[in-house]
Parts: sequence; C-alpha cells; structure tokens
Amino acid sequence: MLLCLTANHRNTSFDLLEKLSFGAPDAAQGLVNNTDAVHGAVVLATCNRFEAYLDIDDAAAEAATNATVDAMSRASGVASADLRSAVTVLSSDEVVTHLFAVTSGLESVVVGEDEIAGQVGRALLRARGDGTTSSGLERLFQRATQTSRGVKTQTAIGGAGRSLVRLALELASSRIADWSISRVLIVGTGQYAATTVAALRDRGATMLSVYSPSGRGDAFGAKYGLSVQRDLAGAMLDADVIITCTASTVIGTSAIIGTERRLVIDLGMPRNVDPAIVSLEGIELLDLEIISLHAPLEELTATADAREMVGDAAARFTAERSVEPAVVAFRAHILELLERELERARTRGDDTAATEAALRHLASVLLHGPSVRAKELALDGREQEFVDGLAALYGIETDVALPGNTQPRSTGLASA
Repeated sequence: MLLCLTANHRNTSFDLLEKLSFGAPDAAQGLVNNTDAVHGAVVLATCNRFEAYLDIDDAAAEAATNATVDAMSRASGVASADLRSAVTVLSSDEVVTHLFAVTSGLESVVVGEDEIAGQVGRALLRARGDGTTSSGLERLFQRATQTSRGVKTQTAIGGAGRSLVRLALELASSRIADWSISRVLIVGTGQYAATTVAALRDRGATMLSVYSPSGRGDAFGAKYGLSVQRDLAGAMLDADVIITCTASTVIGTSAIIGTERRLVIDLGMPRNVDPAIVSLEGIELLDLEIISLHAPLEELTATADAREMVGDAAARFTAERSVEPAVVAFRAHILELLERELERARTRGDDTAATEAALRHLASVLLHGPSVRAKELALDGREQEFVDGLAALYGIETDVALPGNTQPRSTGLASA
C-alpha cells in the first residue's frame, strides 16, 4: 500500500518547511530499518514542500503515519504535535495522482516550474543510495518522471522558463533599472546557481561573479564564464545584487557593510540570509516567503490539458497496479509450463539452443496479449473479469487490489 505525508507552502509556514528540508531526509533510513510496517520510503524536502512517500503493509497506515511523524520530528527538530497538525495524509491511488501532479509542477509555487522534476529525481536517487526504496516506489517515481515529461512537451504548461528563480528575477526587475550594468554576486554553485546564471543572462546581465562556500567556485566559474570571488564580505560590498542559493552560508546583519543600496535575493533552503538584514540602511530582501506571495495564480498558468493528462496517467498506473498480482500469477504459470517442456526436450535429447529460443519466444507471445488485455480491463474497472478468466481457464486463483475511493485525511492527525 502507498502512503504519503505531505505539507506545502499553501498550508505550512516556511519556517517549519525549512526545518524539515534540513533534517527530514536523513530520517528515512532509520524509519525503514526500524519500522516493520514500512518497507520503503522516499523523502522529498524542498524550499516549499515536504513529502514522505511510503510503501507499507495494507493494514498499517496508522502505525506507519505515527512512526514517520516521530522519525521526521526527531531528525528535523520540529515538535511532533506541530508536524502532525501540518501534514495531510494520502493513501493508495491518491498518492499516485499527487506525486504525478507534484512532479509535473502543478503543485508548485510557480505552476509548471522546471526545477521540481529534478528534485523528485534526486530524492529517488538518494533513497536508492540509502537503501530505502522498494519496487513499488521505484515504479511509482519512474512513472511520475515519464508523466512529467509528457506534460511539459504536450501541453501549454511546458512553456520554457517557468521557475522560482525566474519569478524572483521578475520581481527584482522592478528594482533594477538595467541588468547589463548591475554587478551580481551569486553565492552557491549547485543546480539553482546554474539556473540563476541562465536566467540572469536572459535578462541581459553580464557582470556576474560567484562565491562558493564549498570551494567549488573555480570549476563553476570556468564552466559558466564567471569571475570567482574569494572573500565573501568584499564581494558583497562590491555587488549591487546578491543572490544566495547554497546549503551552508548564513549571511547576518554583521556580514554586510556599507550603506549602498543593495538587493539581496535569498533562494536558499534552509534560509541563507538572516531576515533582520532589512534593518540595515539600503538593504532590500526578497526571500522565498516574499516571492511565494507574488506567485501567479494557478488559473492563469496551469491548463486543463495538463491536469487531465496527469489524471489519465495516474489512472493507468493505478489500474496496472490493481491487476498486477493476477498478471504475475499468469506469467508464473506460463513460465512453469515452459520449464517443464524444456526439461522434456532435454530428456528426449532435443536440447538445442534453437529449440529453447523457439519455446521462449512462443511463451512471450502467449503472455503478451493477455497481459495487455488485463491492463485494458483494469482501466475499465473490470479487473475481476481477468481474474475470473484465469481461474476458469487455468485454475489460477488470485486476488486483485481493487482501486479504492480513499480520500485524503484532513489536515491534522490527532485522531490517527
């Protein structure tokens, strides 16, 4: 069974999301290793959302939810009660639809943004590295990525340039008269920094430099043609615009000197800049919380086609999952018959490679048609017909996981 605990910018404070983004991903390994009911976990924690996707025993939703809340609370320093009141719990087919929509950018601050699909992919890669994925979660996340690509290429939501970075620069443009003569310092060398460089150059910025807290400035500067700064304080003093997007630097009020007018854009999560810097003369701050308040309304950026595509893809995935046990049982039956025939051929002395190849090809042909038909029936809600057919024709008894009408629980887990 699939379960998802989710909180995002629409219903949760950025302070809480910031804490979760810092510590929650580290908790997945312990959760899977120490909780019998949880067989797999992928945690997605970004600047505007927290998601814990779980593969659990069918009757263990409450236990898995409680264990996840406790594990994430300990790892992030968020009070358990606060996390319980922030997350919404989704289950079964609701999880599929939600992840497909998230990966396609339909639930982002900037609807249709480019970065989220990469963040989802990196969350899966981290889970693989930590050994916390399961076959069910692998299939779910891989199909979500495929759906995202289809949405971006086949619908109007795939317009180039939608991103949190570009929204931030759009807001900043009301403060910057001419980007071509503005000195811009980028603090950080990750994916957001690369996106920032491209977005700045699209706006005509040419005087770009980079400072790397991790020491990767030389490589990043060479790759993107930027001057490299060694002294952060001096670099900030020389800059008109400072853009932070790193995981390790916090700029406080004592770090910025001088009274010149400067615009600071904080894209970091956790926060890179102390909000108190706005008390300094000449300093204006755009952070994620401020940027999100100016995000375009979904109705103006999303399209009905994108929502429909996500819904169709989720329905197909759910249908395939529901009939999968029956298809697996059918495959096992046919392959068992194949092995018996191969053994008979060997007994007769007819064990040539050509004979085996021919029989395996025949088995593949026999499996293909019924497997496709099973998925077609499942899409129509007729899974049981396939199961009944297996029982009648082959004596194969199996069950299907019929798609439920499960609705997401309301925000707050006091009753869980």
